[in-house]
Order: sequence, then C-alpha cells, then structure tokens
Amino acid sequence: MSHILVVEDEAIIRSALRRLLERHQYQVSEAGSVADAVNQFDLGTFDLVISDLRLPGEPGTEMIRRAPDTPVLIMTSYASLRSAVDSMKLGAVDYIAKPFDHEEMLQTVARIIKDSQERRNPPQVQPATDAEISSSSATQQPAVAKGSSMGIIGTSPPMQLLFKRIGKVAPTDSTVLIQGESGTGKELVAKALHEHSRRAKAPMISVNCAAIPETLIESELFGHEKGSFTGATAGRTGLVEAADGGTLFLDEIGELPLEAQARLLRVLQEGEIRRVGSVQSHKVDVRLVAATHRDLKTLARQGLFREDLYYRLNVIELRLPPLRERGEDIMLIAEALLARAAKNINQSGLHFSAEAKQAISLHTWRGNVRELENAVERAAILCDEDEISTELLGIELDIEHERASQAANALQTMSHEQSVSSEPTEDLSLEDYFQHFVLEHQDRMTETELANKLGISRKCLWERRQRLGIPRKKTANS
Repeated sequence: MSHILVVEDEAIIRSALRRLLERHQYQVSEAGSVADAVNQFDLGTFDLVISDLRLPGEPGTEMIRRAPDTPVLIMTSYASLRSAVDSMKLGAVDYIAKPFDHEEMLQTVARIIKDSQERRNPPQVQPATDAEISSSSATQQPAVAKGSSMGIIGTSPPMQLLFKRIGKVAPTDSTVLIQGESGTGKELVAKALHEHSRRAKAPMISVNCAAIPETLIESELFGHEKGSFTGATAGRTGLVEAADGGTLFLDEIGELPLEAQARLLRVLQEGEIRRVGSVQSHKVDVRLVAATHRDLKTLARQGLFREDLYYRLNVIELRLPPLRERGEDIMLIAEALLARAAKNINQSGLHFSAEAKQAISLHTWRGNVRELENAVERAAILCDEDEISTELLGIELDIEHERASQAANALQTMSHEQSVSSEPTEDLSLEDYFQHFVLEHQDRMTETELANKLGISRKCLWERRQRLGIPRKKTANS
C-alpha cells in the first residue's frame, strides 16, 4: 500500500483529501505545515508528498528540498499558476489546480506513484514493431495514456489506425497537430505521445489557450521581466520555459492571439524564447503538441491564424474521430465509464438495460466522450436499482426540433428521389415516404445505409421506426 503525506493548513481540505485517498487504498498521513511534517515524520518513507503551495511559515515548495527522494505534487489555485510553474522548475513532479476534481487527483496520484516506481525499478522494454502495434488490442496499444484510469479505449478501425500512428510518432520530436471535436479526448492523445517519447521523465505542460485572458497569454506562455508591464513586480518563468526538455501541449490553439502566434513561431523555428520586456533570447528544448476543434487552414485563409505557423504545426496530423464514427467503441467506453462510476460510489452490479444500450449506441453524442461520461455518471448516482434506464441517462428527444429536421431531410431526399427509389413519391406524405422507403429497402440495406440514403442519422431512423411501429428485420445489420 502506497504511503502519502498530505501537507495542507486548511483542516477541511486536508481531511477531505485524506478520506478520498483512503477510500482508494492509500495510506495517508497529514500535516498542517512544512515544520509539522519535518518534525513528525521521516519524509523518506513516503511514496508521495502532496503539499499546498501557500502554507504558514515555509512555502510548500520547501518540501521538495526536505524530501529530495520523494516526488512532490503541488496544489495551487489559478491565481498562483506562475508560482506553480516555478515550483516545477524547483523540482516538483507536477501541480494540480484547486479546486481539483476528485478523479483528476486520483489519476495524477496514480500516475506519479507508478512513474516513481518505474524509475526505481526500470523495466527492460524492447521497441514494438509495426506488426505488434497493429495487432495489439486497444488496451495493449502503446497509446494508452497513463493519465487516464481507463486509457484510450477503442477497437474500431479509425482508432486502430490512430494507435498505430501514435506508436510511430511518439518516439520522434516532430510537432503534432491533433484534430478532433470537443470532448473526443485530444489531451489523452497528447499524454500518450508524451508518455511514450524519450521525454517521458521530463514535464508535460498542458495549456488551454482559450482559458487564459488574451492580455495575459503572452506572459503566461513566455514569461516576463520585472517592470515589463504594470503589476510585473518580479520576473516570471513562462510555461514554454517550464516545459524545457519535455512536452508543451497547447489545447485549443486556434484561440491563440496573433501576437502570441508570432512568438510561438519563433520557438518552433529557432528553438528559443524571449520573455515579455526582455531584449535577450535563450534556447529551449521543447516538443510541441497542439490540438484544436477548428479548421486552422480555413482560419489561415481568413487571416485569423498565421499561415506560416499552421504549416509549422501541421508536420504530423492526428485525427481523433468523433464518438458517432466509432461504432461499437461507444458501448465499450460506456461500460468502462459505468464501471468507474460504480467504483467511485461503492456500488456493484450496475448495468445498462437493453433499451439504454440501444439508446447509447444510436445517440448522436454531440459532446462526444465528455457528454457520454457526464450522462453515465449522473445515471449511476441517481440509480435506485442495479439497472440503468434510458430515462436516467437523460437522452431525451426534442420532438419539434427533430420533426423539423426530419422534414427538411426528407424533402431534400425526395428532391433526389431517382437516386434512392424507383417509385414515384409525388402523392406520398413525408411519413408515408419514410415508411415506404424503409420497408422496400431494409432487406438489402444496413441501418447505416438506410440512414445515409434518407439523409438522417441512425438515431433519427431508430426513433422514427419506434414512432411509426416499423420493426427492424432480424437479418438487417446495424
């Protein structure tokens, strides 16, 4: 059992964190300050120290010096982000922002302890061949992100291709651009690239470009000198510099202001940074991984994104498919999320009803894995029995919106009737047309083909079948 020391002066936070960790089989000791920790414990006996940055007396970063052989995780608020970066320069293994999500804390703790154990007892690993990568199951891929309790789950062809490409790209220093809709798991891919690179033991700094105010973004990324602007009472290290030797992950890079884009281009071209207010540049060794849900090429044509930066970023492009394109992966992910949610609330035996499984498989999931995760977690918490129903998942149909959408799709389909049916449709209502087309073609078309021909989603096809009482043929493939 791993032994963790929590150093936090606020008793409520300290006890809550202790209960969280103890529920997940960690042994926990606690202290209210650095002095208390030093006086009460032999710091070398712990597997991890979790310390608040701001403590009475000495700051939490002092634990790095007092426990040189033990990894130290620093807790900080957003207002202290710059100090957290300085903490990592001093030797902190990582930092986590307060208020932290319980799952995020558990994932971070598990990763740090595992990495620490591997450094003490490094395994002898032979590089995987391309054949081994492509033939491995999804949970055995080199692209499983250690920062996630479930890794990257996927057996669908698009995910298998993605796993193979990650396996090839990770060992290089090439810049990578991850394309994908919001909620698809782009940060998991970035973590997989870092964890399976030669930089794995160096820090990975993650930055959401959309979450930092435009007036602060250059200072946050590149640092600043004392007096460079109002309020700059001391020089600060930027996030790019903090990632020196490791990986810098810029999420939502399409939101980066043009001025900051110019500075980032210099990092990529010259391998050097210049702090805000400084006349001197210095070298940095950073591997850049960027992600976006936006079309950067179109933004570049519109003058909203630097074209030269776009081509510098787009050395290797990895596309993360949306959940609706991943077939049976949807249920694999849903089952894994349900198992995790059940563990978190200490409830065994939770399972989806047959109707819930069908609804999960057919739902559009515009928010992708993030939306699915929220739905499953909510259902697990609200479930009074072992079986989770469609209602608990909150997958509800906006009837008026769907009818309008279906009518528009059906009208568009009828305007191209020669391509989908040899029967005249002039005298058919929209509902009659739908019923006529499905009954005529379902014996030789899959559900996906039927939906594509009708210009609707599989979800809409299933819902209209239910409303019109048109059962699926047992021989039809989904």
